[in-house]
Amino acid sequence: MQIKDFLKKFDLEGKKANIYLAVLELGSGTVIEIAKKSEVKRTTCYDILVNLKKENFIYETFKEKRRFFVAENPEKIKKEVIEKERILDEMLPILKSMYNIKGIRPKIRFYEGKNGLREVYTDTLSYSGEMLAFASEDVVNVLGIDWTNDYLKKRIEKGLRVRAIMTKTGIIEKNFFDKDQKQLRTSKLIDAKKYPFSVEINIYGHQKVALMSSREEIGIIIEGAEIHKTLRTIFELLWDNLPKVKIKSY
Repeated sequence: MQIKDFLKKFDLEGKKANIYLAVLELGSGTVIEIAKKSEVKRTTCYDILVNLKKENFIYETFKEKRRFFVAENPEKIKKEVIEKERILDEMLPILKSMYNIKGIRPKIRFYEGKNGLREVYTDTLSYSGEMLAFASEDVVNVLGIDWTNDYLKKRIEKGLRVRAIMTKTGIIEKNFFDKDQKQLRTSKLIDAKKYPFSVEINIYGHQKVALMSSREEIGIIIEGAEIHKTLRTIFELLWDNLPKVKIKSY
């Protein structure tokens, strides 16, 4: 990647990029020196230097009553970017809880193929709080046990707990139900022959619902308060009426 292509990522392009690079190369310089080096008119150069100063790319100093502009160490810029990301990570749950709460129709996004299914599952890891799930073994059959275990590992690392209603099959009991405690999950099982549902439903976040048809390789994310509330209520109704199942001890 060329240096100017890289600088565009930080909103530094055209004359602004030329002036910043000129300051970097000079180390420090007056407006006249920087304007000459960057081949930008002095008045325009000064305005851009003031802007770069506000954005913490450069700073100002004086020597013998002369004004000099000096480039900040790029490492400092990196630290500021990291700090902004840290602050954003702290604020994100609050911002998400406020997002799209009232007065907006539900948002629906469709995903296709195995990669599309993976995107939907990944989205469920972006929100805190308990997730409710209707689950079957289809995701293992389509995306594989290695991918499924990797997803579980990421969820566990984030401390995201799940309550799940799952179809009772050999794969489900061996790989999931018997490992409930380790995988931060509380599960109840239903008869796979009597209730053979294959579409997984995850209810999570403030108002999100994800539907994943692994056999058809289609995923849907619905973002809507009423749909989220209704499916959560249906889950709780079934949960309250299903018996507890003891986990086998080995």
